[in-house]
Amino acid sequence: MFKALTFAAATAVALAVSNTVAAPRVERVTFSSHGEQLVGELYLPEDLDAAKPRPALVVTGAWMTVKEQMPARYAREMADRGFVALTFDFRGWGESGGIRRQYEDPKAKIADIEAAVAYLATRPETDQDRIGGLGICASSGYMVTAAAENAAIKSVALVAPWLQDAEVVEQAYGGRHGVARLEAASDAAEAAYRRTGKQAFLPAASLSDKRAIMFKVPYYTEPDRGMIPAWRNEADPAFWRGWLTFDAIQAATRLHQPFLMVHSEAAAIPQGTHKFYARLTSSRQELWLDNVTQFDFYDRAAPVKAASDAAAAHFRATLGSAGEAGQ
Repeated sequence: MFKALTFAAATAVALAVSNTVAAPRVERVTFSSHGEQLVGELYLPEDLDAAKPRPALVVTGAWMTVKEQMPARYAREMADRGFVALTFDFRGWGESGGIRRQYEDPKAKIADIEAAVAYLATRPETDQDRIGGLGICASSGYMVTAAAENAAIKSVALVAPWLQDAEVVEQAYGGRHGVARLEAASDAAEAAYRRTGKQAFLPAASLSDKRAIMFKVPYYTEPDRGMIPAWRNEADPAFWRGWLTFDAIQAATRLHQPFLMVHSEAAAIPQGTHKFYARLTSSRQELWLDNVTQFDFYDRAAPVKAASDAAAAHFRATLGSAGEAGQ
């Protein structure tokens, strides 16, 4: 089992290591999910050999995000470590198709992950028998649910996982009354959408607007971090009921793939992660970093490096390295 690593130690390692790996090549790709076009970016290692298909990873990010945010950071890290890595915009987000925009839909996102895995299997650079999933934050729940249902995903790693069930949801959203309030707002927004065919958006993140889904949070409100031109800072509040009733922890007992998670007690809902991990019956490992916030995991050098190193070691052990025969 991995041991906890202090943030100070991780920082020292990150500053001491000089990364001389050439930047990976990034290819814009498209594929289909349930009749809609998804737009992705395929990160290809600099030393790719066409005669030797690589293990490949689908990399997904936090809720309400696009491929250019934290998924891009981790995909590049994985490509630097020898893996083919695919990021993409889910239906309704970023450059991908979908009539209903900015709507966080767990079921649709799980299906899109499966579509991404199927697309990766068609790529000549990819060994179709060595495809893994790397989920960050909210998409961790989508990733483990997809993996529990899809044997094409051979290995799973999660970074800063947001893993919830009804109990964790109540703890995170103000108890039963807090959850009921959000569900009522969700139902009202859904009824208005069905009546008018128009979505009524709220800010996804804001430092000043209290209506925002994420109020006074870093990363999404910082132009040099997550507040990038490719990201639309809006959310359809009708998503709340589907999100609050989504149970990611139920996938633990059905997960058969080798599993790694990287988290911190200082990050979001560690209690959900502990609960999920305790229920796993598959091969499992964990790495806990000290004093790392949820948003640090998205783009801060030391935690990203520590998490990426751990994920790469996990995937090499379970999917093999470049040039090895599929298992």
